[in-house]
Order: sequence, then C-alpha cells, then structure tokens
Amino acid sequence: MFNKETEYALRGLVYIKLQNLNERRPGVTEISKEIGAPHFFTAKILQKLVRAGFVESLKGKGGGFYFDISKPELPIRNLIASIEGEKSFTGCAFGLKQCDENQPCPMHERFAPIREAIRNLVDTETVQTLALKLQAKGTGKTALDLINKITAK
Repeated sequence: MFNKETEYALRGLVYIKLQNLNERRPGVTEISKEIGAPHFFTAKILQKLVRAGFVESLKGKGGGFYFDISKPELPIRNLIASIEGEKSFTGCAFGLKQCDENQPCPMHERFAPIREAIRNLVDTETVQTLALKLQAKGTGKTALDLINKITAK
C-alpha cells in the first residue's frame, strides 16, 4: 500500500522501539537484517528519520538508535506524510488531479470511506503502540517474524 521507503521506515522504527523496550539501541546493520531491508537503503532511511526528529542516534560503543522518551509518541500518519506527503491521505484512487464530491471519479463513492478508515487508523496508531502489540504477542525468531505475525492477523 505504501512505498518501500515508508514500509522499511515503519518496520525499522517499530524494531528500534522493541529493542529500546529491552534497553538496547540497535545499529543499522542489525536493523536492516531484522526488518529484511537492504543495508544502505536502511541507513539512508534512518538518517532521514534522525534529521526529521523521529528517532535519535548515538555513535560509538553503546550507540545505536533510540526513541527520546521525553517526546510524544509518533503517529504513523506523521511518518507516512514525511516520506510520501499528504497525497497518501487525500489523493484520488483513480489518479485524477480533480476528484471530490462535486466532480467524483468512478471510484470516489466507494474509495472515500476506505481512505477515511485508513486516515483514522494512521492517526490513532503510533510506532510505540505497534511495538507494544508486537511485544505482547511474544518473542519470535526475529523482529520480521513478529511483524509478519501481527500483520497476518
């Protein structure tokens, strides 16, 4: 549904939060391996997320990525919007530039409620709540196993 960068960013942040809950700060090599993403692409994404202020990083021994607990939780919508823009939440499913209730595309009537449900989902779920849901599911072999387990439900 979202582009690969968004998918990897979301999985990476959830993995980081899971590790932070266990008082660990994972590095980029570990994160890329655990979320099943290419190393250099993951590094680029994480760098972008640090610059955006979504996550923090420390270099050197004991370093890695972590969430600043003094900051509010990160709604998934903020993450998606920072990577893909607001069009993900307002765009036409048919790809038209002008599509609204006055000039609807052939899919507008059925797609508008779906888009609204997605908007509601990403407004209410946070990276932190997703990590807690995964943690509650128990431990899997890898973070990717846990992510696949929760998304299969």
